[in-house]
Amino acid sequence: MSGSREKRSYEQQCGLAIALDVIGERWTLLVVRELLVRPRRYRELLDALPGIGTNLLAERLRGLEEAGLVTRLDPDRRTAGYALTERGAALRGAVVSMARFGLDLAGQQPGPSHPVARASWAVLAIEAMTIGARTEGIDETYEFTVDDEVFSVVVAGDSVRVQPGAASDPVLTVRTDAATFMDIGTGHLDPVEALLGGRVTTTGPVAAVTRCLRTLGLTAARPDGRSAPARAVAPEYQGVGPDRRS
Repeated sequence: MSGSREKRSYEQQCGLAIALDVIGERWTLLVVRELLVRPRRYRELLDALPGIGTNLLAERLRGLEEAGLVTRLDPDRRTAGYALTERGAALRGAVVSMARFGLDLAGQQPGPSHPVARASWAVLAIEAMTIGARTEGIDETYEFTVDDEVFSVVVAGDSVRVQPGAASDPVLTVRTDAATFMDIGTGHLDPVEALLGGRVTTTGPVAAVTRCLRTLGLTAARPDGRSAPARAVAPEYQGVGPDRRS
C-alpha cells in the first residue's frame, strides 16, 4: 500500500484471514456497503458514513483501489465518484449475509439510544431480509420509497431480487422513513403497528401487503402452524391503505 501507514496482516494461510487483511479494517466494509447500492461521489460517501472523517475515508478508498475492489469513475478527480469493480461486487453475498446476521442480533437486544439511519442502508437490509424467503410461487413486484431512496423487490417463482429505482408496474408501493424502516427490520417495531400509526403508508391490495411481509420474513406463526403478518392481522388492519381489494 502507498503512504507511510504500515499494512497489518494476520499472516495466516487461510482464505478468511487473507480476505480480512484487505477488508477487515474498520469502515472498509461499510464503504463497500454503500457502493453495493450504486456508485457514489466522495461527498455522498462522507454523508452516508457519519463519523468516518475525510482523511480516513480517503485512506480506505485508496486501500480498496489498490486491492482492485474499487475504481474511480474519473481517475484524475477524487470527487468524481467511485464504483465497485467486478471483484468488489463479488462481496455482495458475504455482505448481505452479515447484514442478515446483524439484523437478527439487533432483534435480541434493545435498540440504540441515539440511532442513526440512512435510507441507502434499507436497500441492503431488504436484501438481507429476503434470505430464505417463502415466495410460494408469487410473481409480483413491490416498490419501496425510504426517504429519498427508491428501490424495488421483484418476486418471481422461487427467486427474490432487489433492484434500484422505481418499478414499472408494482402491485404494492410502500413509503416510510429510514428510522422506521430499520426499526421494523431489527424487530423493534411491529410492521402492522407502523401501518396503523401512519409511519408506513401503502398503496395496493391488503393481500399484497400480507405477501410482502411474508417475503421479508416479517411474519409470526399462528397456533395452527400457518403464518400471519407480525403480531396480528386483526379486523382493524383490513382498513389500512387506500386500496382494500384482495
